[in-house]
Amino acid sequence: MKKILVTGGLGFIGSHTVVELQNAGFDVTIIDDLSNSKIEVLESIKEITGKLPEFYQIDLKVKKDVTDFFNNNNIDGIIHFAAFKAVGESVKKPLEYYENNIGSLVYLLQEMRDRSIDNFIFSSSCTVYGQADELPITEEAPIKKAESPYGNTKQIGEEIIRDTCKANGLNAISLRYFNPIGAHESAKIGELPLGVPQNLIPYVTQTAAGIREQLSVFGDDYNTPDGTAIRDYIHVVDLAKAHIAALQRLLQKENKNNFEFFNVGTGKGSSVLEIVTAFEKATNQKLNYKIAPRREGDITAAYADTNLANSELKWKTEKSIEEALQSAWEWQKKQ
Repeated sequence: MKKILVTGGLGFIGSHTVVELQNAGFDVTIIDDLSNSKIEVLESIKEITGKLPEFYQIDLKVKKDVTDFFNNNNIDGIIHFAAFKAVGESVKKPLEYYENNIGSLVYLLQEMRDRSIDNFIFSSSCTVYGQADELPITEEAPIKKAESPYGNTKQIGEEIIRDTCKANGLNAISLRYFNPIGAHESAKIGELPLGVPQNLIPYVTQTAAGIREQLSVFGDDYNTPDGTAIRDYIHVVDLAKAHIAALQRLLQKENKNNFEFFNVGTGKGSSVLEIVTAFEKATNQKLNYKIAPRREGDITAAYADTNLANSELKWKTEKSIEEALQSAWEWQKKQ
């Protein structure tokens, strides 16, 4: 049984991926510093899969602790989620983002190099494209100057991985996510931001639940049909399954280059107001929202061309926006 390390494995995408890994028969070890997650998620994963993953509370910015972990564990592959991820916050706290997102990546890759560990999946983002010239966005789209420090950490992260693959023969796949939403059908795990949500859907569900007074729609003057920004919203379970497909590709040596990257989305864009309407329809909840000024670092529109991931990873999305929003609401109601 292959032993896979999942960093940030108690977070939103990480926890769903751990579930899919365990369901697929992998032996999973989680590292998480609990800076934006809760230890209770570990028990929820056990409830869903029947198996408790091994867990280490480690701050990946502490090089000695990372080395100590690898001295005591034999790992067959790594899926690296652990990172700060809020665009707006990164504009205000660039140094924290660079230290956390770049430092931890470098320390992991050094351990992989020194121990000849292969198979690395990187949690990247469509933010690497900036505001693309053409939609939908293909993997051939140019990497534009990053719109935020967060986006820049993903660009730099990919460059570091590419250079490491070239120098040390590592095999890696970077998955460029679009906008993950939703929750597991059991409603035992979901998106649980600590503090004020930075992403749209938790703010929507918390507003519907009365935790937040009002949803702010940032900008209605974008060059889109209804003036609000357009994103490609993908169900988190579909996204989690893309990681299994990517991992299998590396383990079975089916990769065509030792560094590959794939867009992971639905291929369809939805505006913020379309999401509001779809949520209201899916849940019969009325949302109190207002139009607010644009946020710094936000782009007008982004949605994926998913043909490469569909053909090479033999993966495609299966769940609808409505299913994702309904599952997010069922999760919210249990909080």
